[in-house]
Amino acid sequence: MSAPQGKELERLRAEAQDEVREVRARLPDLDKAAIDVILSGARSHYAWQDRPVSDDLLHRLYEITGSGPTSMNSCPARFIFVTSAAGKARLAKSLKAKNIDKMMAAPVTAIIAHDLEFWTALPFLFPHQDRRPHFEGKPEHCEVTALRNGTLQGAYFMIAARALGLDVGAMSGFSNEIVDQEFFSGSSLRSNFLCNLGYADETALFQKLPRLPFDTACSYA
Repeated sequence: MSAPQGKELERLRAEAQDEVREVRARLPDLDKAAIDVILSGARSHYAWQDRPVSDDLLHRLYEITGSGPTSMNSCPARFIFVTSAAGKARLAKSLKAKNIDKMMAAPVTAIIAHDLEFWTALPFLFPHQDRRPHFEGKPEHCEVTALRNGTLQGAYFMIAARALGLDVGAMSGFSNEIVDQEFFSGSSLRSNFLCNLGYADETALFQKLPRLPFDTACSYA
């Protein structure tokens, strides 16, 4: 994919700038209710209603997630939606015992992964310059970049899911090695974390745990 040049580039830039201004003018910030839904009042869930998540909703979820920023628009995250009984059985091999029932009960468990060869798609994703030489033959740099930006995309995924009316429950109590063997053997994909997805059964919740105050977690320089 070739990058636009000259007047075409100027036109596209002007359109992009107008679009951002229009979005900001339409909704300068979210109200408290919306922020509660996506973060402040949201919870990690451990129990699930027997209610399916449609393919259409998963497509919408990815489209929103994919809009989030990554360095060089690298988009290294890959999302594997585990929904079948066979897929759940394979994933269960990797889980600590206390997490198996949580995963099995969820309508969808997403494997949040990243592609170590993300950079091969940069001519499409970042057509302005050929940035592949920044990564080719540099496996450590590729891994750090993929993990960092894939984790960002995983966070976008969770916020987007909540914005669409879904509930989420991220999990790290599993073996990345087993997941990679089961789902990504022979490929350049690596797992990061798991995220159960669906409509929660709130009866499993307990009180919300405290968060660090501003003065502890933040400083100025």
